[in-house]
Amino acid sequence: EGENSAKEVAKPTEEQEEMKKKNLHLDKVTGEYVSKNELKAREKMRKKEQQKKEKEEKKKAEAEKKKAEGGAKAKKEEEEKDPVKYYENRMEWIKSEKDKGKNPYPHKFHYDLRLNEFVQKYKDITKNNEFLEEEVKITGRVSTIRSFGKLNFYDLEGDETHIQVYANQKFHKVGDYNEIHRTIKRGDIIGVTGFPGRTKTGELSIAPSEIKLLSYCLHMLPNNISGLKDQETRFRQRYLDLLLNPKVKNNFIVRSQIINYVRNFLNEKDFIEVETPMMNIIPGGATARPFITHHNEYNMDLFMRVAPELYLKMLVVGGMNRVYEMGRLFRNEGCDQTHNPEFTSCEFYMAYADYNDTMRLTEELLSGMVMKLFGSYKIKIHPTGKKEEELEIDFTPPFKRLPMIESLEEALGVTIPKDFASEECREFLEKLAKEKEVDCKPPRTTSRLIDKLVGEFVEVKCINPTFITEHPMIMCPLAKWHREKPNVAERFELFVNKKELVNAYTELNDPKVQRDAFLDQMKAKDLGDDEAQMIDEGFCTALEYGLPPTSGWGMGIDRLAMLLTDNFSIREVLLFPLMKQQFGHNIH
Repeated sequence: EGENSAKEVAKPTEEQEEMKKKNLHLDKVTGEYVSKNELKAREKMRKKEQQKKEKEEKKKAEAEKKKAEGGAKAKKEEEEKDPVKYYENRMEWIKSEKDKGKNPYPHKFHYDLRLNEFVQKYKDITKNNEFLEEEVKITGRVSTIRSFGKLNFYDLEGDETHIQVYANQKFHKVGDYNEIHRTIKRGDIIGVTGFPGRTKTGELSIAPSEIKLLSYCLHMLPNNISGLKDQETRFRQRYLDLLLNPKVKNNFIVRSQIINYVRNFLNEKDFIEVETPMMNIIPGGATARPFITHHNEYNMDLFMRVAPELYLKMLVVGGMNRVYEMGRLFRNEGCDQTHNPEFTSCEFYMAYADYNDTMRLTEELLSGMVMKLFGSYKIKIHPTGKKEEELEIDFTPPFKRLPMIESLEEALGVTIPKDFASEECREFLEKLAKEKEVDCKPPRTTSRLIDKLVGEFVEVKCINPTFITEHPMIMCPLAKWHREKPNVAERFELFVNKKELVNAYTELNDPKVQRDAFLDQMKAKDLGDDEAQMIDEGFCTALEYGLPPTSGWGMGIDRLAMLLTDNFSIREVLLFPLMKQQFGHNIH
């Protein structure tokens, strides 16, 4: 019965039988009966329309996808220009790497050559567009990025040179090529394993088989063409200054060479380098205002040293006949183009020598240093920082000598009373300063008035290295009196380009005279001169055990570095100069 029932269901209707006799076929879409050819034509047309529709839908989808990708790309480009978004995106990427269990900051990368060694080893490769088969590993910081299709170029900097990274997929072996090069940004530190050679243009390069990111620059770097110009940023964030202004590093290379030269010079003359305390109960050794700190355990105030002089002379008393110290000094005074509250100096003390001996040593030291660094006694500087205002400084020995008082009298056409300790002399100088419109803040002591007048009328003439000599005794509480001229000391200061570089004298070794000189300083302090020295009884006691005839000498390293690097601001030769605190920020 089931079979008969199925047959009955499948049996064509009379209409179908009729249409079949007429050779007509059912169009299932419209329900019409049409000829076989008509049905085929309709089906073909419908298929064609369906294909067209699918094609249009596909095209529309691709357009929408492209639009979305373009929007994402535009968004990414926009974010690349937004420092905040740039930082957030980089932090997010690093987090994603950590979430995957990866360490984005490797502990070590084993390299074969420093960049300068790479240049030296492969500079003789002559064929262009050819790379050696040997693999080497180098490291550096990415300074510029250029992309041309599948080619990626990076300038890798380090070791006072740079190397081009020529990234071509045909050399690549390790990791996803596209992903790696999407990740690298300016400022990143990378390790490169690759093949040395030259590109088509002849540029010495390395073609990497593997690039490994070692550390990331999370912040957007300023344009590397114009560099970093803002002075505040340069001095507060010196690391950025060094990254973006490569010439700045040379200032500190020269500074290091200066320090090494001075050390070697003194060591070769049998001086011993020593270290003395930086915190003292009495701030002796120089006429300067000190910084005060506090020691909690002993509950006492201490002074940061303004000079190591007194300790070094104590060592000479103890039989160390030639000693020197290179180190930091601290003076609580103004900040300007040539002054910073903490600075570096070198002081030496030489038994059985006088200020004439140290003048000759100074000439030998500085002329030799300039010749060593520049291959000539003559250097060119730009004292105002402008290229068009060039000045030549000649370090050819011997240097010019100017006795202080005689030079001041000649410059002003006056005769100064020679009893410098008298009120008559002080009043004469005060009147002279007023006539010449030389500002001298109170207290207007003879020492301060002479210092200001000499600064205005004598020091300004000292372009080439010049010794200003024979200062009045009242200006030199630690110096010995001149053996031939009354009331002046055996002292000199060396000036170059109007700036003091060296201060030296025959040391006072009479304990009674030294104590009296300290007492005179205390009187000046009572009058309001906060730079005057205190009495150091410990030093006076040391002198009572016998200081041999000795000459002492001190030189400011920072000012010498300014001169020899052609900088007119001391901040240019201090890696981290003192800056005013910014509102809402802490000073590092």
